[in-house]
Amino acid sequence: MVERWLSANRQSEKEGDWIKNLGAMYTEDAEYRWNMGPNQEFVARGRQQIEDWALGVHMKGFEEWQYPYDRILIDEQQGEVVGFWRQVAPVKRPDGTPYQVAGLGGSWFRYGGNYQWNWQSDFFDLGNVKALFMELAADGQLDPSVKDRIKRLARGEQLAGVQPIGHAPGLGRRLKGLLAMARIVALGS
Repeated sequence: MVERWLSANRQSEKEGDWIKNLGAMYTEDAEYRWNMGPNQEFVARGRQQIEDWALGVHMKGFEEWQYPYDRILIDEQQGEVVGFWRQVAPVKRPDGTPYQVAGLGGSWFRYGGNYQWNWQSDFFDLGNVKALFMELAADGQLDPSVKDRIKRLARGEQLAGVQPIGHAPGLGRRLKGLLAMARIVALGS
């Protein structure tokens, strides 16, 4: 299963078509999720939502990105796999180094039989992703569809599959936290 997955992942990178190469690798009732910050989670339930949202809408603008796996851990007893990968943009900095999200990301999978996953949860450092997007934007290298998505998010639009988790603090609580951090920086207390 892991070898098939890695091969399909490399083919997706080569062709820029995540749905075609990875969609059938999920059971009909699979779930795919990732955290989007302290108060939001992306969740796709069922192969159709995974294809439409996770591999479709959310991969728009990332068709040419590379996600090489650096290490894979397999628990055959539980049918679970953890793979650690990187996120590498298809463009290079002026000095020739690749734009890449700092640190590692990863995916935790559960095997569902018949060479398909029935559950996947991705994890990555959202702060490092945002920092790279800011660098790409500053250098004029941010994909137009990613720019459009950022603009829509700034207007308060929700992305497909994104749902609230927990309770988001109100404006007053956020301002109080910001002032407390500014006091720590300025006064050390």
